[in-house]
Amino acid sequence: MYIPPHFAESRIDVLHDLIGAHPLATLVTTSPRGIDANHIPLQLSKDAGAFGCLRGHVARANPLWRDIAADTEALAIFHGPASYISPSWYATKKAHGKVVPTWNYVVVHAYGALRVVDDPAWLRRQLEALTAENEASFAAPWSVAQAPPEYLERMAAAIVGIEMVVTRLVGKWKLSQNQPAENRAGVVAGLAQRGETALAALVAAAADPHR
Repeated sequence: MYIPPHFAESRIDVLHDLIGAHPLATLVTTSPRGIDANHIPLQLSKDAGAFGCLRGHVARANPLWRDIAADTEALAIFHGPASYISPSWYATKKAHGKVVPTWNYVVVHAYGALRVVDDPAWLRRQLEALTAENEASFAAPWSVAQAPPEYLERMAAAIVGIEMVVTRLVGKWKLSQNQPAENRAGVVAGLAQRGETALAALVAAAADPHR
């Protein structure tokens, strides 16, 4: 991934926070058919290794888990808020008109070797943890234990666990850092007006040298 220095984000806690908030990963792997990409929610364990560990599962019918080769690196991409940026939001448009549109976004790339985990007990723990994390904000959270045991056993038999100990973690925060202050303020206002408050807050934070 091309990252100009002013768009680089290397703080591990910030990268981990984005993964936690946007866990649906684009998991890129190689297979006998070439490059493959699957969209899989991955749960982050922050305390495993220097950069954390990602765990999830795929359908047993998915060839991804059969194609995994030992010591072959995979890439999990996590996308945060993103939006088109209109040049009409730039204050300098009125001054000289030398402005063009762009796209602001935040993204994390996690690299590591994938490991297949075909173990019912491991899968049960992963499913319980993943469900508990995502159900936590519900008034009446659903839990794995609420489903009939025989049904769970049948469903679990149809999936396979995957795990990646992250060996490289790269972040790109493209948030108008290359624009003058008056243009960044215009971007924040424009995004807020469109209801894109999460990205507006990120642009505002990126302008703060003490962030």
